[in-house]
Amino acid sequence: MQNPMRKIPVTVVTGFLGSGKTTLLRHILQNANNLRIAVIVNEFGELGIDGEILRGCGIGCDEEGREQAGQLYELANGCLCCTVQEEFFPVMEQLVERRGEIDHVLIETSGLALPKPLVQAFNWPSIRNSFTVDAVVTVVDGPAAASGQFADDPQAVDEQRRADPNLDHESPLHELFEDQLGSADLVILNKTDLLDEAQQAAVEAEMREELPPQVKIVRAQRGQLDLHGLLGLQAASETTIHLRHDHHGSADDPDHHHDEFDSVIVEAPAASRETIIAALQGLTEQHTIYRVKGFAALPGTPMRLVIQGVGRRFDSYFDRRWREDEARANRFVLIGEDLDQPVLQRALSTALATQAQQS
Repeated sequence: MQNPMRKIPVTVVTGFLGSGKTTLLRHILQNANNLRIAVIVNEFGELGIDGEILRGCGIGCDEEGREQAGQLYELANGCLCCTVQEEFFPVMEQLVERRGEIDHVLIETSGLALPKPLVQAFNWPSIRNSFTVDAVVTVVDGPAAASGQFADDPQAVDEQRRADPNLDHESPLHELFEDQLGSADLVILNKTDLLDEAQQAAVEAEMREELPPQVKIVRAQRGQLDLHGLLGLQAASETTIHLRHDHHGSADDPDHHHDEFDSVIVEAPAASRETIIAALQGLTEQHTIYRVKGFAALPGTPMRLVIQGVGRRFDSYFDRRWREDEARANRFVLIGEDLDQPVLQRALSTALATQAQQS
């Protein structure tokens, strides 16, 4: 019987867009055995992609695939760190009422969320008696970091700023990456199969400059790690988070916002897997798109195809059969900067039509 005084451990999974957070959650849920886990997914955009992917491995559904209340909570109204009171607090109140049914809580933040304000919320009186942050796990896209997108060289950035009036402030993505590292209790260098040993070592050295000595960096492919190294770390992060450096101040900072990012939804007609991915890759080349995530219904295939992309790197897999009561559609969320939905929709439709004529 569970100790009623025991605080339920919470793992906060953070990381930049496309780093592999949802894949890591799927791995945890598929290997959790009898551990009763509640999942909070912080979406960015109108399409509940991450929630759907997690349902593909059973979370939030019964044995026959029917929706089941109380296991999966989707927060779809923007950045979780900006909506702690409006979005996060009511869900945690629900979990307090159900604490006897829960062994662990997983929170997947959006790629835009700052971990610090969220972790600080666990000091609220109504939450701190029931929950503790077992660890903040930051997932890093190894190839993206190796490309220099997140290289931490303040002097070089300063020189660029002085040389180019257009670079009069640091990239918000760079600051976000540093803040996610600064809040971490564990860092996962993901997608190491796409890096050689020298590249992995270089990325680790750069990240180590942002991390306290006690924070461990582990290497992974598709988030495949032993759960004993992920859960039960007992970091109690809420008690030390105020000591962590961040660029954006506290949760009450009125200047904290994410207006730099746009999220739009596009749809595609029926086509092959290769054709759809090629068309989406074309969009990422022509527009500032950081992340692509969505579902496709391939002709003659009863299974739903999950498509995810970061830059030109795309991944796809079948997660489950299409249900009889759902529309089989090809819909994708695009996350980036200065995105115009009508323009992107026309570009995608034109690319697919052109490829169809050529085939």
